[in-house]
Amino acid sequence: MTQAVRTPPPRSARRDLTARQAIIASCVAMTAIVLLDLVDGQLDLLYSVGFVLIAVTAPMSVGTRHLFATGVLAPILMIASLLAVILVDPTVIRVEGMDADAGTFARLIAGTLDHGMTLFVGGGLALAVIALRLAADRGRPARR
Repeated sequence: MTQAVRTPPPRSARRDLTARQAIIASCVAMTAIVLLDLVDGQLDLLYSVGFVLIAVTAPMSVGTRHLFATGVLAPILMIASLLAVILVDPTVIRVEGMDADAGTFARLIAGTLDHGMTLFVGGGLALAVIALRLAADRGRPARR
């Protein structure tokens, strides 16, 4: 009986993250961005830019088999980060026309609507990256 000889992977072999690793890395990065942006007491440009960069980076870091999870990550990450901020300090979410004594759910909706363009851009770019990755992967032979 002969033994199969394993050849080491080429030096240029890709080391893609799994969906779980990408989600954990995205959550850690989003937490760091929120904490940095809350130094001045409100969510501003840093939150928006960081969110878009995370939403775009996640689908680039995983293998094509794990793209679905990164495709739905953007809205979940936005809502989860806003909810965490609201639970810690509700006064951070400041939207014009919102009552000062608005509840958690009202603040979550207002914060999501206030950052709607950020969500649209981040989610749209993430889906565009996914589409490009799938299109580029069609021509390659299947890997095991």
